[in-house]
Amino acid sequence: MLLAIDVGNTNITFAAFSGTSLLNEWRIATSATRTAEEYGVWLSQAMSLDKVNLNDIKAVIIGTVVPESLFNLKGMCKRYFNCTPLVIGEANVDLGMIPQIDNPKEAGADRLVDAVAAHSKYGGPLIVLDFGTATTLDVVDEDGNYAGGIIAPGVNLSLGALHKAAAKLPRIAVEKPAKVIGKSTLECMQSGIYWGYVSMIEGLIERIQNEYGQKLKTIATGGLAPLFAKGTTKIDVVDGDLTLTGLVEIYRRNKMTL
Repeated sequence: MLLAIDVGNTNITFAAFSGTSLLNEWRIATSATRTAEEYGVWLSQAMSLDKVNLNDIKAVIIGTVVPESLFNLKGMCKRYFNCTPLVIGEANVDLGMIPQIDNPKEAGADRLVDAVAAHSKYGGPLIVLDFGTATTLDVVDEDGNYAGGIIAPGVNLSLGALHKAAAKLPRIAVEKPAKVIGKSTLECMQSGIYWGYVSMIEGLIERIQNEYGQKLKTIATGGLAPLFAKGTTKIDVVDGDLTLTGLVEIYRRNKMTL
């Protein structure tokens, strides 16, 4: 059994796979100070509640955008699973594609993993749109290589900044408003966030396609992807498990079997 660990800026997802089949997944808030023992005890209990045997985990792969968390996650793997994990970005891990950017080391692990997953499932060329802590749009060419992209503030990050900087503006949930023109402060904020991001996404996709010189299929992932896909025809597919799929595919490319 393979354990895939996706470390984001907000949450860490642990997912158990038998072959390429997802058995279960568990999430915990990202914390750079959490120890190997804390990870291990929490994960042991979470897996036990779902009747997944900790001893069945034979291999681990990690993708992280929070480097400070890596030492303790590696410690957890050694103590609780008696293995050395594959880590995206380390020299011994072959992604099976070439990042075609000025400095390949700058590309976030999540963006590279998503690129691998999207191409393996949907072919190319394409755009991967990720609604995470940041909103990213990444281009994957017809051969599966990462060709660069765009980073913009995430939806919830923008909401938090708006609430913090403007004393009279409340903290709100992200929803699709019925109309663009709001009649209350709440409606105005919801419209600005929702339709503002829809317009940004549509505009960026169009500009990417014009620059690339052809139409690109757009694959959206992240928690807010289904909500924003309702507001635009520019998103072709919503795939919530893209990053986990990519981690499993990269493990397969390096170890050949699962």
